[in-house]
Amino acid sequence: MTEVARRGPGNPALEDPAVQWLTATELDAWLSLVRLFMWLPWSIDQQLQRDANLSMVEYQVLAMLSNRPQQTMRMSSLAEVTNASLSRLSHLIKRLEARGLVRREPDPADGRFTNAILTADGLRTLTEAAPAHVAHVRSLVIDVLSPEQLRRLGRDADRIMSRIDTSSAT
Repeated sequence: MTEVARRGPGNPALEDPAVQWLTATELDAWLSLVRLFMWLPWSIDQQLQRDANLSMVEYQVLAMLSNRPQQTMRMSSLAEVTNASLSRLSHLIKRLEARGLVRREPDPADGRFTNAILTADGLRTLTEAAPAHVAHVRSLVIDVLSPEQLRRLGRDADRIMSRIDTSSAT
């Protein structure tokens, strides 16, 4: 049971009239979403580890780099879009460098910054991992929803994301 459930109505010692506690229906929906937050990334990570020897965040880093001009991105920008601290991302990139999937170089436009660059081996690894990854994502999410449900899910996720302050996430 979550803190939201334990502190709600029915526990007089913890009731606060200023708090708008979740109804039973709202709590059920919230707990379903919490389970999704926990299990969906785990399932995707397991598939990627098993099939490609990549974690979900490693795959995301490679994918983000693959979509950039010259397959290059400033480390600070990459940290922002992956919701990783620069320190955490630096450790991750170091592991990817050791595997020959990424390299780092000073940014030629401003030497104060470091760029992460996808290598040919990194692109090959991503290209080989993508079909099984996409099939897994499709089986978990895409194929269980109608096109309209999928459109609404994306819209609802965007609406929730618009309420989240990501400015201090890294």
